[in-house]
Amino acid sequence: MTRSGVLVVRHTSPEVLAAATAGRLLSAVADAQAARGIAHVSLTGGTIGGKTLAAVASSPARDAVDWTRVHLWWSDERFLPAGDPERNATQAADALLDALPLDPSTVHLPPASDGADGDDLDAAAARYAAELLAFGEGAEVPAFDVLLLGMGPDGHVASLFPHHPGLARDDSSVVGVRESPKPPPLRVSFTFGAIARARQVWLVASGAEKAAAVARGVAAGDVAETPAAGVFGTERTLWLVDEAAAADL
Repeated sequence: MTRSGVLVVRHTSPEVLAAATAGRLLSAVADAQAARGIAHVSLTGGTIGGKTLAAVASSPARDAVDWTRVHLWWSDERFLPAGDPERNATQAADALLDALPLDPSTVHLPPASDGADGDDLDAAAARYAAELLAFGEGAEVPAFDVLLLGMGPDGHVASLFPHHPGLARDDSSVVGVRESPKPPPLRVSFTFGAIARARQVWLVASGAEKAAAVARGVAAGDVAETPAAGVFGTERTLWLVDEAAAADL
Protein backbone atom coordinates (compact mmCIF):
# COMPACT_ATOMS: atom_id res chain seq x y z
CA MET A 1 0.00 0.00 0.00
CA THR A 2 1.36 3.43 -0.99
CA ARG A 3 0.81 6.37 1.34
CA SER A 4 -1.09 9.39 0.02
CA GLY A 5 0.92 11.87 -2.07
CA VAL A 6 3.70 9.43 -2.88
CA LEU A 7 4.51 8.14 -6.35
CA VAL A 8 6.57 5.01 -6.92
CA VAL A 9 8.38 4.77 -10.26
CA ARG A 10 9.93 1.39 -11.09
CA HIS A 11 12.81 0.77 -13.47
CA THR A 12 14.09 -2.50 -14.83
CA SER A 13 17.71 -2.29 -13.64
CA PRO A 14 20.12 -0.09 -11.66
CA GLU A 15 21.54 1.26 -14.91
CA VAL A 16 18.12 2.26 -16.23
CA LEU A 17 17.24 3.72 -12.84
CA ALA A 18 20.36 5.90 -12.81
CA ALA A 19 19.87 7.08 -16.39
CA ALA A 20 16.19 7.86 -15.88
CA THR A 21 16.86 9.71 -12.63
CA ALA A 22 19.58 11.73 -14.34
CA GLY A 23 17.18 12.74 -17.11
CA ARG A 24 14.48 13.61 -14.61
CA LEU A 25 16.97 15.72 -12.62
CA LEU A 26 18.17 17.68 -15.63
CA SER A 27 14.60 18.43 -16.62
CA ALA A 28 13.64 19.52 -13.10
CA VAL A 29 16.64 21.83 -12.80
CA ALA A 30 15.99 23.41 -16.20
CA ASP A 31 12.33 23.94 -15.23
CA ALA A 32 13.33 25.52 -11.90
CA GLN A 33 15.69 27.92 -13.65
CA ALA A 34 12.98 28.88 -16.14
CA ALA A 35 10.56 29.57 -13.29
CA ARG A 36 12.86 31.19 -10.71
CA GLY A 37 16.19 31.94 -12.39
CA ILE A 38 18.19 29.65 -10.13
CA ALA A 39 17.88 26.13 -8.75
CA HIS A 40 18.76 24.63 -5.39
CA VAL A 41 19.61 20.93 -5.51
CA SER A 42 20.66 18.68 -2.65
CA LEU A 43 22.81 15.73 -3.69
CA THR A 44 23.30 12.34 -2.10
CA GLY A 45 26.05 9.76 -1.99
CA GLY A 46 25.99 6.01 -2.24
CA THR A 47 26.32 3.66 -5.17
CA ILE A 48 23.16 4.62 -7.01
CA GLY A 49 23.72 8.31 -6.25
CA GLY A 50 27.15 8.09 -7.88
CA LYS A 51 25.74 6.26 -10.89
CA THR A 52 23.09 8.95 -11.28
CA LEU A 53 25.67 11.74 -11.26
CA ALA A 54 27.80 9.86 -13.78
CA ALA A 55 24.71 9.52 -16.00
CA VAL A 56 24.20 13.29 -15.78
CA ALA A 57 27.82 13.78 -16.82
CA SER A 58 27.38 11.62 -19.92
CA SER A 59 24.01 13.08 -20.96
CA PRO A 60 23.90 15.55 -23.87
CA ALA A 61 20.97 17.18 -22.07
CA ARG A 62 23.28 18.45 -19.34
CA ASP A 63 23.90 21.48 -21.58
CA ALA A 64 20.24 22.45 -21.16
CA VAL A 65 21.15 23.61 -17.64
CA ASP A 66 23.01 26.81 -16.80
CA TRP A 67 25.27 25.31 -14.17
CA THR A 68 26.48 28.71 -12.98
CA ARG A 69 22.96 29.21 -11.58
CA VAL A 70 22.65 25.91 -9.71
CA HIS A 71 23.26 25.89 -5.95
CA LEU A 72 24.47 22.48 -4.85
CA TRP A 73 24.13 21.16 -1.31
CA TRP A 74 24.52 17.78 0.42
CA SER A 75 21.96 16.28 2.78
CA ASP A 76 24.72 14.58 4.72
CA GLU A 77 28.46 14.17 4.74
CA ARG A 78 31.13 12.16 6.47
CA PHE A 79 33.12 14.35 8.87
CA LEU A 80 36.48 13.60 7.32
CA PRO A 81 39.25 15.79 5.85
CA ALA A 82 38.46 17.67 2.64
CA GLY A 83 39.17 15.55 -0.41
CA ASP A 84 38.91 12.26 1.47
CA PRO A 85 37.68 9.63 -1.03
CA GLU A 86 34.94 8.56 1.41
CA ARG A 87 33.30 11.99 1.39
CA ASN A 88 30.17 12.34 -0.72
CA ALA A 89 31.41 15.65 -2.08
CA THR A 90 34.67 14.07 -3.28
CA GLN A 91 32.77 11.30 -5.03
CA ALA A 92 30.41 13.82 -6.61
CA ALA A 93 33.35 15.84 -7.92
CA ASP A 94 34.85 12.73 -9.50
CA ALA A 95 31.54 11.60 -11.04
CA LEU A 96 30.23 14.94 -12.29
CA LEU A 97 31.15 18.25 -10.73
CA ASP A 98 34.69 18.51 -12.06
CA ALA A 99 33.26 18.30 -15.59
CA LEU A 100 30.79 21.18 -15.14
CA PRO A 101 31.26 24.95 -15.53
CA LEU A 102 30.19 25.61 -11.95
CA ASP A 103 30.47 28.88 -10.05
CA PRO A 104 32.45 27.89 -6.93
CA SER A 105 30.29 30.22 -4.84
CA THR A 106 27.24 28.06 -5.54
CA VAL A 107 28.85 24.77 -4.45
CA HIS A 108 28.11 24.57 -0.75
CA LEU A 109 30.47 21.93 0.58
CA PRO A 110 29.64 20.49 4.01
CA PRO A 111 32.32 21.16 6.61
CA ALA A 112 35.36 18.91 6.72
CA SER A 113 37.24 17.80 9.82
CA ASP A 114 40.29 19.83 8.75
CA GLY A 115 38.25 22.95 8.03
CA ALA A 116 37.62 26.17 9.94
CA ASP A 117 36.02 24.34 12.87
CA GLY A 118 38.71 21.70 13.18
CA ASP A 119 37.36 18.55 14.75
CA ASP A 120 34.47 20.34 16.52
CA LEU A 121 31.54 18.46 15.00
CA ASP A 122 28.82 20.59 16.57
CA ALA A 123 30.44 23.82 15.40
CA ALA A 124 30.73 22.39 11.90
CA ALA A 125 27.05 21.45 11.87
CA ALA A 126 26.11 24.92 13.11
CA ARG A 127 28.21 26.55 10.39
CA TYR A 128 26.49 24.54 7.65
CA ALA A 129 23.12 25.44 9.16
CA ALA A 130 24.12 29.12 9.04
CA GLU A 131 25.10 28.81 5.39
CA LEU A 132 21.72 27.26 4.61
CA LEU A 133 19.99 30.09 6.48
CA ALA A 134 21.76 32.67 4.33
CA PHE A 135 19.94 31.27 1.29
CA GLY A 136 16.67 30.37 3.01
CA GLU A 137 14.70 33.55 2.25
CA GLY A 138 13.41 33.83 5.79
CA ALA A 139 13.33 30.09 6.46
CA GLU A 140 16.04 27.90 7.96
CA VAL A 141 16.92 26.35 4.60
CA PRO A 142 16.22 27.02 0.92
CA ALA A 143 13.18 25.43 -0.67
CA PHE A 144 15.23 22.87 -2.57
CA ASP A 145 13.90 22.27 -6.06
CA VAL A 146 15.09 18.67 -5.82
CA LEU A 147 16.45 16.88 -2.77
CA LEU A 148 17.93 13.51 -3.67
CA LEU A 149 18.16 10.82 -1.01
CA GLY A 150 19.60 7.37 -1.11
CA MET A 151 18.44 4.79 1.42
CA GLY A 152 20.28 2.08 3.28
CA PRO A 153 19.00 -1.47 3.83
CA ASP A 154 18.09 -0.38 7.37
CA GLY A 155 15.88 2.41 6.00
CA HIS A 156 18.18 5.30 6.92
CA VAL A 157 18.24 8.46 4.82
CA ALA A 158 20.93 11.16 4.93
CA SER A 159 22.63 10.23 8.23
CA LEU A 160 19.36 9.75 10.10
CA PHE A 161 19.60 6.17 11.33
CA PRO A 162 16.95 3.98 12.97
CA HIS A 163 16.54 4.62 16.70
CA HIS A 164 19.42 7.09 16.65
CA PRO A 165 19.30 10.31 18.73
CA GLY A 166 19.62 12.43 15.58
CA LEU A 167 16.11 11.43 14.55
CA ALA A 168 14.58 13.54 17.29
CA ARG A 169 16.56 16.72 16.66
CA ASP A 170 14.32 19.59 15.60
CA ASP A 171 16.27 22.56 16.95
CA SER A 172 18.36 23.05 13.80
CA SER A 173 18.41 22.23 10.12
CA VAL A 174 21.73 20.37 10.50
CA VAL A 175 22.80 17.95 13.20
CA GLY A 176 26.17 16.53 14.15
CA VAL A 177 25.87 12.73 14.19
CA ARG A 178 28.02 10.71 16.55
CA GLU A 179 28.38 6.95 16.83
CA SER A 180 26.91 6.36 13.40
CA PRO A 181 26.12 2.64 13.03
CA LYS A 182 27.71 2.86 9.60
CA PRO A 183 31.33 4.04 9.50
CA PRO A 184 32.74 6.58 9.78
CA PRO A 185 31.19 7.42 13.16
CA LEU A 186 31.10 11.22 12.77
CA ARG A 187 28.85 12.91 10.22
CA VAL A 188 26.82 16.04 9.56
CA SER A 189 23.26 15.59 8.38
CA PHE A 190 20.11 17.48 7.51
CA THR A 191 17.30 16.97 9.98
CA PHE A 192 13.76 16.00 8.99
CA GLY A 193 12.82 19.68 9.17
CA ALA A 194 15.37 20.65 6.54
CA ILE A 195 14.33 17.82 4.23
CA ALA A 196 10.67 18.81 4.56
CA ARG A 197 11.42 22.22 3.00
CA ALA A 198 12.17 20.64 -0.39
CA ARG A 199 9.69 21.09 -3.19
CA GLN A 200 10.52 17.62 -4.43
CA VAL A 201 12.06 14.77 -2.47
CA TRP A 202 13.30 11.81 -4.50
CA LEU A 203 14.27 8.61 -2.70
CA VAL A 204 16.41 6.49 -5.01
CA ALA A 205 16.90 2.84 -4.08
CA SER A 206 18.39 -0.15 -5.87
CA GLY A 207 18.88 -3.79 -4.91
CA ALA A 208 17.01 -6.64 -3.27
CA GLU A 209 18.63 -5.94 0.11
CA LYS A 210 16.58 -2.72 0.28
CA ALA A 211 13.20 -4.22 -0.67
CA ALA A 212 11.86 -4.59 2.88
CA ALA A 213 12.86 -1.04 3.85
CA VAL A 214 11.35 0.36 0.62
CA ALA A 215 8.05 -1.35 1.42
CA ARG A 216 8.03 0.04 4.97
CA GLY A 217 8.96 3.53 3.80
CA VAL A 218 6.38 3.69 1.02
CA ALA A 219 3.68 2.49 3.41
CA ALA A 220 4.54 5.16 6.01
CA GLY A 221 5.81 2.71 8.58
CA ASP A 222 7.36 3.52 11.95
CA VAL A 223 9.80 6.40 11.41
CA ALA A 224 11.98 5.30 14.32
CA GLU A 225 12.40 1.93 12.63
CA THR A 226 12.51 3.23 9.05
CA PRO A 227 13.53 6.91 8.84
CA ALA A 228 12.75 6.96 5.11
CA ALA A 229 9.08 6.77 6.07
CA GLY A 230 9.32 10.26 7.53
CA VAL A 231 10.53 12.25 4.53
CA PHE A 232 8.39 14.04 1.98
CA GLY A 233 8.40 17.06 -0.33
CA THR A 234 6.03 20.02 -0.26
CA GLU A 235 5.01 19.40 -3.86
CA ARG A 236 6.11 15.88 -4.74
CA THR A 237 7.58 12.77 -3.16
CA LEU A 238 9.02 10.17 -5.52
CA TRP A 239 10.37 6.71 -4.82
CA LEU A 240 12.60 5.88 -7.77
CA VAL A 241 13.46 2.19 -7.54
CA ASP A 242 14.60 -0.74 -9.60
CA GLU A 243 12.60 -3.95 -9.75
CA ALA A 244 14.74 -5.66 -7.12
CA ALA A 245 14.15 -2.86 -4.58
CA ALA A 246 10.43 -2.89 -5.42
CA ALA A 247 10.03 -6.63 -4.85
CA ASP A 248 8.03 -6.29 -1.60
CA LEU A 249 5.63 -3.59 -2.79
